[in-house]
Amino acid sequence: MYNEISKQLIEFIEKSPTCFHAVQTMSEMLKDEGFTELRENRKWKIENGGKYFVTRNGSSLIAFTIPEQEMKGMRIMASHSDSPSFKIKENPEMEADGHYIKLNVERYGGMLCAPWFDRPLSVAGRVIVRDGEPGTFRSILVNVDRNLVMIPNLAIHMNREVNDGYKYNAQKDMLPLYGDITAKETFMKTIAESAGVNPEDILGHDLFLYNRQRASIWGASGEFLSSGRLDDLQCAFSSLKGFLSGEKKEYMAVHCVLDNEEVGSGTKQGAASTFLYDTLTRAHESLGFSREDYLIHLADSFMVSADNAHAVHPNHTDKADPVNRPCLNGGIVIKFNANQKYCTDGVSAAIFRDICSAAGVPVQTFVNRSDMSGGSTLGNISNTQVALNTVDIGLPQLAMHSPYETAGVKDTGYLVKAAAELFR
Repeated sequence: MYNEISKQLIEFIEKSPTCFHAVQTMSEMLKDEGFTELRENRKWKIENGGKYFVTRNGSSLIAFTIPEQEMKGMRIMASHSDSPSFKIKENPEMEADGHYIKLNVERYGGMLCAPWFDRPLSVAGRVIVRDGEPGTFRSILVNVDRNLVMIPNLAIHMNREVNDGYKYNAQKDMLPLYGDITAKETFMKTIAESAGVNPEDILGHDLFLYNRQRASIWGASGEFLSSGRLDDLQCAFSSLKGFLSGEKKEYMAVHCVLDNEEVGSGTKQGAASTFLYDTLTRAHESLGFSREDYLIHLADSFMVSADNAHAVHPNHTDKADPVNRPCLNGGIVIKFNANQKYCTDGVSAAIFRDICSAAGVPVQTFVNRSDMSGGSTLGNISNTQVALNTVDIGLPQLAMHSPYETAGVKDTGYLVKAAAELFR
């Protein structure tokens, strides 16, 4: 079971080089399961027993089901669609020494820079084009599905101290090489060709670098999985698989994938936006519930904020808390923080442990060392819009925010089972 679900995860990630592609892939999976797509700019007709999904910005998605009988509350699992990368700037081509064309990029999120060097990369995202009538536009997904660019390292002969520590300058060190001088003024033509449009029709774009190295299952017994974008597509995929398999008889089941977690979530499609609130309230209103009914349901609801967690690193075991030490293939990680970087408390931890016990999956715990500050995630941020009991969890991984991260093959299956139990 674990190898099969890992292969499905790999297929999902390879179809999802950017957040836009991830949402498109999930949308197709939902449509195959009979879900109806709703649009925010049109009226909604929601019925008992119905299955629906809605997207915002093409990079966030919320799918939900309505029970056929009386609704008792909501069960929500939230994850995020974005990963640290390099975004292509406007007017991206830069000539170097009269011989090369490189691309001007800027950092998106907090990534490990070093692993981006000397590996085949390409460009994916979306372009916005004219759509017939003046003032009408459409978005087209783009993936230049070949080895297109690379960020070459500076030879050690020219930087003898590089192995003693180096501070990377994003404007100087991290610009990808696109071609020789003959490639001048061809980059947007390449993007247009991939999109199937004329270059002059492109009015805007959101394009990112992505790692072309294929995912792999490896280790003495094939126990590890490495891929780009495990944070957080591993949780988004697991949430969707569990959502589709859960029975969803008594609660409104909600699979929520939000964008821009890596840059603070403060966008119209991020956890700080009204997207989740708007979706839940519109669904309630369409079913004839009052605002008080919504608040009652909210009080009887539970959310799982699912964003990957740090496993103990085999070469840096001292970086982990003395007693809370998650490992790959050890199970789902519940994340705690006294200063509320994570929103887990005693109540939400107990509820989630009970869910995992019923699902028959192991649970681990993560707390930062008391002398080290850690990251945060979307749980607390989304609670500012939709306040309910929430637990922060994740799947253990190594090399978080590298373009090639590592996880355990069993842990995806564990979260699929727990998600199915949550939605059951």
